[in-house]
Amino acid sequence: MKNIVITGLGAVTPVGIGVDNYWQGLLDMKCGINRITKFDDENIPITVAGEVKDFNPSDYMSSKLAKETGTFIQYAFASAKEAIEQSGISIEDESDRIGIVMATALSGTSIIAETERSYSVDGRKKVSPRFLPKMLGNLGAAQIAIAYGIHGPSFTVSTACSSGGDAICIAAMLLNSGEADVMLVTSGESAHCPIVMSTLAQAKALSKNPDPETACRPFDADRDGFVMGEGGGAIILETEEHAKKRGADIICSLAGYGNNTDGYHVTSPRPDGSGAVACMQSALKKAGLGPDDIDYINTHGTSTPVGDPIEVKAIKTLYGWENYEEEMPEELKNRIPPVSSTKGNTGHLMGVGGITEVIACIKAIENGILPPTLNYRTPDPQCDLDFIPEGPRKAEVRVAMSNALGFGGQNSSIIVKKYE
Repeated sequence: MKNIVITGLGAVTPVGIGVDNYWQGLLDMKCGINRITKFDDENIPITVAGEVKDFNPSDYMSSKLAKETGTFIQYAFASAKEAIEQSGISIEDESDRIGIVMATALSGTSIIAETERSYSVDGRKKVSPRFLPKMLGNLGAAQIAIAYGIHGPSFTVSTACSSGGDAICIAAMLLNSGEADVMLVTSGESAHCPIVMSTLAQAKALSKNPDPETACRPFDADRDGFVMGEGGGAIILETEEHAKKRGADIICSLAGYGNNTDGYHVTSPRPDGSGAVACMQSALKKAGLGPDDIDYINTHGTSTPVGDPIEVKAIKTLYGWENYEEEMPEELKNRIPPVSSTKGNTGHLMGVGGITEVIACIKAIENGILPPTLNYRTPDPQCDLDFIPEGPRKAEVRVAMSNALGFGGQNSSIIVKKYE
């Protein structure tokens, strides 16, 4: 396996636009969840979501392009722009060796809903010629490729909530196979609309807590569901050989990556967490590391009553504990590294989270600070790990892992390591 490094990062999130603002928002324990402003529908029992604030697409693209793209594409484009600029890559000189993987779970779902309502309910019997270019998932990658003159491999990944992590996996595979020297992994989600909120509410997946500040509380005993979020994220991956040859500033290494499927249920993970365990083990094997080498885990941690304890169980199993009905011995508690979920800050960014949460791991390595779990106040006996509830914690972080677990039993695990 080739040595793969990271040379650029980009983020658009409910707690801040730009990687530095996103990271500072996590450290400030800022909550980006608020009353929904994207739509007003009294039939929907859900009133809160993580929305991006003060985003002006014209700051990142031409006004013409802004009119021709959906919001999820705009978030992906803005994130990609930040990552490309940080990387300092000269695209024109080697455009055929640079590729893109776009990640989105829901792509233009809200655009479809809005257009259908306009056509059927409001009586506007014409559909804009921009409808398809605005809502197709792969158009995010296409618009970036057109704008920057990128001509290498291009794929769009839609594997529910693990889309971002899986996009990183595919990009790494392309680099390892020699198909490209540089890969831009980007993502975008903006699916706050009545039909999405309604189906998730009917499935009892979303939090009914009307208080934006406390609605998302990963691993807390009083959690009652996840909170929808939106945003974008991007990472530039390249082979170490290529990065060193062009004199790039290397941020950190992509040490390992894992992807698999539970093959169990369309929404529920395997109760024993075995799919997630196997995925983490696969990432560790590629990295040539063991569980004890991990200094921090950014969990999927969505704040659902079912999902959170299963992920805790998977982490315990990874570290050799399977007597779930008994209290963990102190020896094991000390062996398992600190873990946290940043979804209490941002809400669930769906496919984007698999990238922005890897960025949180990278910033933890860079700064020697672990981001906390917001709103973890009432301990749950089934969720008894060190969730960093007190606030940001100083720690030496050399290796960090990020997990993303999606509907359909999709699992991804990404390991990043301090570059040496």
